[in-house]
Amino acid sequence: MSRDYFCHPQALVESEQIGAGTRIWAFVHVLPGARIGADCNLCDHVFVENEVVVGDRVTIKNGVQLWDGITLEDDVFVGPNVTFTNDPWPRSRRRPDSWPKLVVERGASIGGGATLLPGIVVGSGAMVGAGAVVTRSVPPRAVVVGNPGRVLRYVEDEG
Repeated sequence: MSRDYFCHPQALVESEQIGAGTRIWAFVHVLPGARIGADCNLCDHVFVENEVVVGDRVTIKNGVQLWDGITLEDDVFVGPNVTFTNDPWPRSRRRPDSWPKLVVERGASIGGGATLLPGIVVGSGAMVGAGAVVTRSVPPRAVVVGNPGRVLRYVEDEG
């Protein structure tokens, strides 16, 4: 079977919805229902569940898990070991009827080691600082740091 994306031999890609030019590195696991856009980079040890949508030109660094209900829009950067959550009341062997949505809008960046709780939106062009714990939605172009995450300032320009 011919494909127009790179897949490391040690990756497990079960989805057929992978965009052209995407690079999937070692020890990545993409479940069958996931949708990955074009020209993305999924680094080592990334896990992507079924109900996940990843836009075009997204970078996902090492050690990130994307759970059901998560959408990363175009041009998003996710730093190493970012933790996304999708269950507001986790209990063993109890599943909600549906997963809360967590959306990272176009051009936003999430710094390494940040934690994002379910049901939030990270606005377009926003920046979440390394290690921040994001407990509520982030406005577009806001710079959020700390625990709990608070707006420090706003991005002045795209540079």
